[in-house]
Amino acid sequence: MASVRRDRSERFWLRYLILGSWAIVCLAPMLWFLTIGFRPRTEVIVPHPIYWPSWSLDAWRLLVSDWPIASYLRNSVVAVAGSVVIDLVLAIPAAYALSRYEFRGREDIGFYILSTRMMAPAIVAVPIFFLFKNLGLLDTIWALMLVYAAINLSLVTWIIRSYMLDIPKELEDAARTDGAGDLTILWEIIIPACLPGIITAAVIAAIFAINEFLFTLLIASTSKAYTMSVALANFTGGSDGIIYNAIALVSFLAFVPILIVVILIQKHLSRGLTMGAVKG
Repeated sequence: MASVRRDRSERFWLRYLILGSWAIVCLAPMLWFLTIGFRPRTEVIVPHPIYWPSWSLDAWRLLVSDWPIASYLRNSVVAVAGSVVIDLVLAIPAAYALSRYEFRGREDIGFYILSTRMMAPAIVAVPIFFLFKNLGLLDTIWALMLVYAAINLSLVTWIIRSYMLDIPKELEDAARTDGAGDLTILWEIIIPACLPGIITAAVIAAIFAINEFLFTLLIASTSKAYTMSVALANFTGGSDGIIYNAIALVSFLAFVPILIVVILIQKHLSRGLTMGAVKG
């Protein structure tokens, strides 16, 4: 009995040693970025590595005094969150129709929706610019929401559809026998059953939206609608040269929100990523 407990204890510590080592490897780049954000500019680029740097708050003072970094972060959060909400509102009913209703060309329509994600963004950049210009939406958060939502809508629809295909139709048949309609079935049966898949699709859409740069730079012409991705570009030129410590600090601040979200929903996210293969 004692040997069994000892073996369990050894496996326990070995497991956490491996996981802890892997966590350090994954977080090391962001922690390194954070340390660069605390260094003076003179110690960021040097011929030889400095293992014991002299800490400085120059980059933090620069962000607070000269750059409205809080405004950029707010714009990013609002634009990304708004686009994810739009995607889910449109994608969930579309995925339900593609996974449950039988009609001619259903598979072709599903593939066409997914194929729009394969299109090069530069092809539609100019038309989208003039579209928002004519609508008077240039340099607004609303325009960023719509662009992010349009870019990721096909992918979100396809991911949610694949999870809905795994739900047994017998559940719906039983609900219809009790007199439930399509909207009731969707809201009370389908959505709770594929909630991990919906959360997974939302997180993937948020990550893609955060990383979007071309359309953000095209639409956000002034600091009024700048997001964190465009703010990073503002530290890579000008009379002051490349401000590496500020770039590292902004990168870390842009990484933190999505890390917090993933940590909070990691249970649902891990379930969603392992709920079977994507169906055609």
